[in-house]
Amino acid sequence: MAHWNTDRAGGHAGDGRSRMVRAGKELWRRFEERFGSVAQFVLFMFFANAITVVQLVLMPILKWVFGKTSLVDIPVQALPIGGSGDHVVYMFDYAAGHVDADGLGGGLAYFLAVQITLFIGQVLDFFAQRNITFRSNTSIRVAAFWYAIAYILITVAAAALQVAYKAPVYSLMQNWFGQVRGQSVADVVTMLINSTIAFWVFYLVFKVIFKRVPEGDEDAASRDETPRPAPASRS
Repeated sequence: MAHWNTDRAGGHAGDGRSRMVRAGKELWRRFEERFGSVAQFVLFMFFANAITVVQLVLMPILKWVFGKTSLVDIPVQALPIGGSGDHVVYMFDYAAGHVDADGLGGGLAYFLAVQITLFIGQVLDFFAQRNITFRSNTSIRVAAFWYAIAYILITVAAAALQVAYKAPVYSLMQNWFGQVRGQSVADVVTMLINSTIAFWVFYLVFKVIFKRVPEGDEDAASRDETPRPAPASRS
């Protein structure tokens, strides 16, 4: 008898959760119908922030793992953009050796940690935003092509901006938190700056490349390789 009562109580709890889920879905559906563009931006912001958290966790792990290898002794210094005397300023500046007080160095180990983290984050963001936020039903290959171009341009632009702010950020964080902890905090700050830049730029990019066409027109749209602004989701 007690066993029957337990099962019955569990059934009631399950029914209550199901009703809450259905009520939540219905509430969101009504919100979408009334405020389509706002709902779309809320979803975009949710996934972008969730993926930023993943990146903030992943990058220090990869940096630590790669930092234990000989990759740290392989320099990655590309795209010189200026200099003073014998000192050359590179857009991508990862000199051989461990990261110094200005946030420079780290070699190929640090470069891979940053780029792999960004790449994984952008792949996750691409599919989440395409399938859930914008509900695009046009060619995924065309969207991926334009997304890749945007990703390369944004990566280069973000690297150029780092030339201006990276050293001051690392210096400030180490003054506040000490050398070891300060470098870790500075890593997080620079990742947040990169994520913020990507957040706003990619929202505009997604509005263009993630189109949704009426049912039955998907084949025609998939053959159109010139992205145009997507229509508002619901208004």
